[in-house]
Amino acid sequence: MESEHSENFYEALTEHQGERSRISKYVAYTIFASLNQLLLGYNVGVMSGAIIFIQEDLKITDVQQEILVGIFGIVSLLGSLVGGRTSDLLGRKWTLALTALLLQLGSATMAVAPSFLILIVGRVLSGVGMGIAVMIAPMYIAEISPADARGSLTSFPEVFVNVGILLGYVSNYAFSGLSVHINWKIMLGVGILPSLLIWFALLIIPESPRWLVMQNRVEEARSVLLKTDENEADVDERLTEIQEAAGISDDVDRYAKKSVLRELLIPSTSVRRMLVVGLGIQAFQQMTGIDTVVYYSPEIFKDAGIENNSILLVITVAVGVTKTAFVIVSTFLIDKLGRKPLLYAGTIGMTLSLLTLGSTLALLGKGQGVIALAILCVCVYVAFFSLGLGPLCSVVTSEVFPLRLRAQASALGAVVNRLCSAFVTMSYLSLAQKVTVSGTFFIYAALSALSVLFVHTLVPETKGKSLEHVEFLFQDQPDCHGSKMGTEDSEHLVQKARVTGA
Repeated sequence: MESEHSENFYEALTEHQGERSRISKYVAYTIFASLNQLLLGYNVGVMSGAIIFIQEDLKITDVQQEILVGIFGIVSLLGSLVGGRTSDLLGRKWTLALTALLLQLGSATMAVAPSFLILIVGRVLSGVGMGIAVMIAPMYIAEISPADARGSLTSFPEVFVNVGILLGYVSNYAFSGLSVHINWKIMLGVGILPSLLIWFALLIIPESPRWLVMQNRVEEARSVLLKTDENEADVDERLTEIQEAAGISDDVDRYAKKSVLRELLIPSTSVRRMLVVGLGIQAFQQMTGIDTVVYYSPEIFKDAGIENNSILLVITVAVGVTKTAFVIVSTFLIDKLGRKPLLYAGTIGMTLSLLTLGSTLALLGKGQGVIALAILCVCVYVAFFSLGLGPLCSVVTSEVFPLRLRAQASALGAVVNRLCSAFVTMSYLSLAQKVTVSGTFFIYAALSALSVLFVHTLVPETKGKSLEHVEFLFQDQPDCHGSKMGTEDSEHLVQKARVTGA
């Protein structure tokens, strides 16, 4: 009996160690794939402070300031448009390499820019890289991750974006004491250094097994899956699911028969539902005002009564710390609580904090109390954003689309995201002049309230489901659209799909 207990204990310990080793590999691949997001976030965060000194040094107008900030979002549309097709042609891994090259070239160009025009050139290069980055990293991670940890792992890019934003804020403060002719150039340039690790990472991370299956490189895909799961039976079962989802198994030929573009432009009922969810959550993430807070937080605090630039930058760092801390909290909760509870908490909290911020700026005038309340409202707003829409936007978008559509549908989602970002950032100063800063935040609050309704009525719960199972949540089946559909239901639909060739 004692021998039997010892044997069982040894087996349990071995299984636990094997599971830890498997997850460690996924975490390592995820961290490496998220390195581009560090420079992406840095470029976003550093501009909020650097723009103060750029305006002073280059004597740019308010319109030029809006262009400099907003063009990042506009040209990222180009990156998003080509990113989906590029990732289908080159593969997920080498699209990550292309993204790194564009982001690093853009930052280097801005760091040596002698004029507004050259600064714009660097901003354009970085913007194109950003457009690709926002869709490729979450998609790659979703495609290599196991279902039980996919939510947390897919949110890693958002963690790295927020760490990058925070580093940008810290850089603003650290170099603000230097000469105005040099400080903003150093601010824009130093973010390149940590991102150089991506070139080492590309030697280690594997290609997405799902992309390899789409290229009919099934044995290579099997080899990648075996790197993280030594159970060959589980790997073969998972590989079969991926093949059938891609539509290239022996009995299914959907992938060859249907054009991806045609499916997106003339969608079936189920694809239309996916598009509404995937594109809708991308739009709400930006239309609720997050980029306004990130880019223009110094301007918002100026309106509340703060005039000292150093104090403005210190407060901005505090906002960045809050944003980063809560996105890390969200990462640990996504696969425990599920997607919808965090989206509910995030969108409701954002709505209330935006209403309070608008009311504070509209009704209380200026003073120490107003300043403190404005800072609190902004910190609460970014906390709830980082708990919900921030990380979960990319998680949901990377989950809801089937393999054959995922790259180009995710790229379309990134286009919507960047369009909304560009509209919000380029309209803020003009909108604030017409309806006041407080009126602008009331508009964002109304849009945030709509996002609560959107989450409640349209977003399904995908916690614990494989990417192949998630597709069936959108089919015309009883109980497919609620969040309570379990694994057994999904398995039933998968088996049904195999029989019908759906």
